[in-house]
Amino acid sequence: MSQIKVAVHKFSSCDGCQLAFLNLGADLLLLADLVDIKHFAEAGVVDESVHVNVAFVEGSVSTNKERQRIVEVRKNTDYLITIGACATSGGIQALRNMNDGKAWIEAVYAKPEYIDSLDKVLPIAECVKVDFELWGCPVSSEQIVTTIRSLLSGVTPKDNTEKVCMECKRKNNVCTLVTKGDPCLGPVTKAGCGAICPSFGRACYACYGPASHANTASLSQRLIGIGLTTTQVSEQFQLFNNNAPQFKRASDEVLRK
Repeated sequence: MSQIKVAVHKFSSCDGCQLAFLNLGADLLLLADLVDIKHFAEAGVVDESVHVNVAFVEGSVSTNKERQRIVEVRKNTDYLITIGACATSGGIQALRNMNDGKAWIEAVYAKPEYIDSLDKVLPIAECVKVDFELWGCPVSSEQIVTTIRSLLSGVTPKDNTEKVCMECKRKNNVCTLVTKGDPCLGPVTKAGCGAICPSFGRACYACYGPASHANTASLSQRLIGIGLTTTQVSEQFQLFNNNAPQFKRASDEVLRK
């Protein structure tokens, strides 16, 4: 049986999610024996137009050129996986969607007409069909390996359905929301990070995006109960995954109270 052909593409992002591959270290060499990596500029393999079985895409679509390029990426792959907050929901740069992006460009650049920038930052799924999403800012090496292992076994990858609170319980972490009154988003955030921040006494910032069936309304009430204003609660949902529908809706709803 021939190896599956893989490509890793970058759009508007910080490259952090691509590092989930490089951080595999020696295991990356093992991975290279299991799959045929056709395009991965970060690792020195460049052939963006090649047709592959699986394409991993990091980053959001922020320019007209990127919007055209993601269409070509989609045409050249059988199975497209978005990796990270930028690709899945727009990421940090999607914060400009809540403001006048054109005015920002005009304020910064002497010749704004030369800047190729869309009015809104777009997640990949708003431009092309996405087959599977890996959330995280950044995603972890474990997520990448688990996903590839599933594909190699002919199994459809599955996402983590737990919330960060479950990871905290398994690690015997003291709840920062209950004991310290810190505005923690763990109750509405998808698990997968290993509860890194709470393990060091910090509240969860929702790096891994909204969990399924996240009760954002209940958490908003709890955050107001510990002393946050409605504006401060709204801002809690405007971080790494501010453009995710569940968090965007939660941010807007609390301001209407």
